[in-house]
Amino acid sequence: MFDKVRSINKWRKAQAEIEKQMEQIQVSNERAGYKVTVNANNKVLEIFEEDEENKVLRDLLNDTLKEAKKKSEKKLRGQADSLGLGDLL
Repeated sequence: MFDKVRSINKWRKAQAEIEKQMEQIQVSNERAGYKVTVNANNKVLEIFEEDEENKVLRDLLNDTLKEAKKKSEKKLRGQADSLGLGDLL
């Protein structure tokens, strides 16, 4: 039992460290007067239109991506439960 708990804690700690590293990876692209910067966690960091930051669009995209992530995690958790792997999520 304790081995399973240790294993789960080790997995969660590794997952948190990976997420932290992914936040540090940033990519920017520009096209047709727009510049977008995102990180590897699929978070929109900046959106500029004609050199003016568009925080409303940035926040809208981030809220939508967050909702999609929650829905996918819920579905994955259900599938993991059906396979007997629910303790890992």
